[in-house]
Amino acid sequence: MTDRQPIEDDDRVRALLGQGNLPRHVAIIMDGNGRWAARRQRPRIFGHRAGMRSVRSVMEAAGDLHIPYLTLFAFSKENWKRPRAEVEALMLLLRRYIAAERKELMERGIRVRAIGEIDRVVPEARRDLEKLIRETAGNERLTVTLAISYGGRAEIVHAARRIVQAVQAGSLDSSMVDEGTLSAFLYTADMPDPDLLIRTSGEMRISNFLLWQIAYTELYFTDILWPDFGRGAFFDAIEAYQARERRFGAVMV
Repeated sequence: MTDRQPIEDDDRVRALLGQGNLPRHVAIIMDGNGRWAARRQRPRIFGHRAGMRSVRSVMEAAGDLHIPYLTLFAFSKENWKRPRAEVEALMLLLRRYIAAERKELMERGIRVRAIGEIDRVVPEARRDLEKLIRETAGNERLTVTLAISYGGRAEIVHAARRIVQAVQAGSLDSSMVDEGTLSAFLYTADMPDPDLLIRTSGEMRISNFLLWQIAYTELYFTDILWPDFGRGAFFDAIEAYQARERRFGAVMV
């Protein structure tokens, strides 16, 4: 991460802050690492490594704009179906990222969380991740949530099962179950729903990400492949968000 940005960058940060109407929670589907590597005739893991630079840039940019929540779709449940060598490389990359970024995360006041079926993550990477979560738990500037071994439908099923268990245990009245109840049993219960969802690489689909939470989220799609998505591209997405009028299903007069 860089400690100092160009003057033009500083001006843009001030302009975005001055505009107001900033999202509290930005979620990102980080797509395009494989294609980025293929265009350079390199293996897919080369693209995943390059994508880590974009993670750093976006976290820094979100912090500069005082956005309190950032959620990154790092690894889906479906990704376990990828070739074993690629999955193992991704787990190793997660460990290397944690080791390399721990100091910066602490210095920048970034809290790290993880959502998904974390118990499926290989033991070594899971231990490193859980340790990082504990170490950064007291940080308050920015909460970065990594969606790992995550699927939106699976999250809803998991919440439904917990609700059934609570009803059967007598701690929850089934007649009182509503949207708020389900939200309270999701992985993201202690976070606001995303205001903005960004997807890179030109694909225009949600890919089973935060299905319940994005009911009224603003969507932003860009053709930029994730390894090329830096501060400027993130600011473009925020600027587009600021220009929109959120209605939440109502008619604005």
